[in-house]
Amino acid sequence: MQSNTAPTPRRWIGVLASRWPTAVAIALTYLSMSSGSPLSEEVRSLAQVLPALPLLYLVVAKLGRPALSWPVLGVGMVIIFGTRLLDLVAPSTVLLALALVVLVWGAIDGHLRRPGEFRIQALGMIGFGVLALAGLAVVPEVGRYVIGAAWLLHGVWDFVYLRRGTVVARSYAEWCGVLDVLIAIELIFLV
Repeated sequence: MQSNTAPTPRRWIGVLASRWPTAVAIALTYLSMSSGSPLSEEVRSLAQVLPALPLLYLVVAKLGRPALSWPVLGVGMVIIFGTRLLDLVAPSTVLLALALVVLVWGAIDGHLRRPGEFRIQALGMIGFGVLALAGLAVVPEVGRYVIGAAWLLHGVWDFVYLRRGTVVARSYAEWCGVLDVLIAIELIFLV
């Protein structure tokens, strides 16, 4: 006896609704794909935004509230777009300064000395921050691979936390992981 396994429209809607973070990440990547700008601008732009990725994890780990992942992302986007609009200081400078504030806060209140998620996120912030600065310091032809690797590594970071279900909201980890990997692929192979 053969069962009817053909997907129904209702089933597809359920699948799409449960994978909305992936759909949003794909749509955003498609909309933001290389706009024909020179390689140096593309690399610089993605390097400037890179510190936002681990900063969100660091802030949410410090607050201990995964439900704040999306609101913290909103604040981060305002900071990134605001600094770009004002054009007074690079977004990476502001993001790294904020990371320093959160790290000092964690050191003062003891979170940095205790084993746990905050300490792991602090190490991630430092590592990804170094990669962002390295990508900005080298010539764009090399920087694209450094920054591409950093975005790819952060995508892996996201998927680890999606699997673990800790630190950030699962929907955020899925969205960010897909977005990071697609941006890495674009930067390394398509630009």
